[in-house]
Amino acid sequence: MADTVANTTEYMEFLLMGYPDEQVLQTLCATLFFLLYLAALVGNLLIITVTTVDKHLQSPLYFFLKNLSLIDICYISVTVPKSIMNSATNTHSITFLGCVLQVFCVIFLAGTEFALLLVMSYDRYAAICFPLHYEAIMSKDACVQMVAAAWLSGCVYGSVHATGTFSVRFCGPNVVYQFFCDIPSLLRLACFGDQILEYVFIITSCCFAFVCFILMVISYVHIFTIILRIPSTQGRFKTFSTCIPHLTVVTLFLSSGFVAYLGSTAKSPSSLNVFMSVFYSLLPPSLNPVIYSFRNSDVKVALHNIFGEKMITYL
Repeated sequence: MADTVANTTEYMEFLLMGYPDEQVLQTLCATLFFLLYLAALVGNLLIITVTTVDKHLQSPLYFFLKNLSLIDICYISVTVPKSIMNSATNTHSITFLGCVLQVFCVIFLAGTEFALLLVMSYDRYAAICFPLHYEAIMSKDACVQMVAAAWLSGCVYGSVHATGTFSVRFCGPNVVYQFFCDIPSLLRLACFGDQILEYVFIITSCCFAFVCFILMVISYVHIFTIILRIPSTQGRFKTFSTCIPHLTVVTLFLSSGFVAYLGSTAKSPSSLNVFMSVFYSLLPPSLNPVIYSFRNSDVKVALHNIFGEKMITYL
C-alpha cells in the first residue's frame, strides 16, 4: 500500500479504507456487496422493463416508480463496482477526479431521489384527496415537468456540495475511512477552518430538506384526514394500503441518511462503519423494488405476462 501523505494540499489520489483489515472480512464484505448490487440491478431493471412495456402500468405512479428505479441503479453503480474491484485487486486508491465525481454523483442522485419522493407524496395526495380531478392535476405534461424538476434540483444539489467539499485545502493524510468518497470523511481531512463553506451548504441544504419533509408530512396529514372519513373499515384499509409502500420507502431513505452521518463519525475502519455504509448505500436501492412493486398485484400480473408463471413463484 502506498504511504499516506501528510500536510499536503494537492492530492493525486485518496485511499479508501472502509473495509475491515482482516482479509476474510474483506472477502465477506465484497461478496455481500456483489450480491446486493446484483439484486438491486435485477429488481430495478425488472421494474423499468414492466412499467415501460405493459400498457396497464402507464399511470403517473408507475412513471415515477420507473424514475425511482433508474435513480437507484445509478446510485448503487456509482460506488459499489469500484469498491468490489478494489477488494478483488487488493488496492485502495481512487483518483482525485474519481473522488470528485463520486461525491457529485452520490449527492446528485440522493437529492434527486428525495425530490422524487416528495413528488410521489403529492401524487398520493392528489389521488386520495382529489380523485375526481386527479387526471387533470397529474397530467402527462405535469408529471414530466415534476420529474425534470427533481433531476434538475438533484444536479444543482450535487454541484453545490461537490464544489463546497473540494474548495478546501487538505492537510491530513489522504486516507478516507469509507469504501467510497463521502463528504463527512473528506471534511475530516481538510485544513482547520476551510470546512466553513461546505458546512454552510450542509446547513442550508438540511433546512431546505426539512421544509420539503414538512410539506410531505402536511400532504399525509390531509391524506389521513380523508381516509378517516371513509365509512367502511375495508375502504379505509384499501385506501391506506396505497400509501404504505411510499411511506416505507421514505422511512428507509430518511433513516438510512441519518445512519450515514452517524456512522461517518468513526475515525478508523471498523465492521460497524462498514455495516452502516451498507445500510444507507446498498439496502435502499436493493429493497425499493420489493417494497414498492413486487407486492403490487398489478406489477405481478405484468411480470407474469412478460416472463411467464415461473417469475411469479419467486416473488
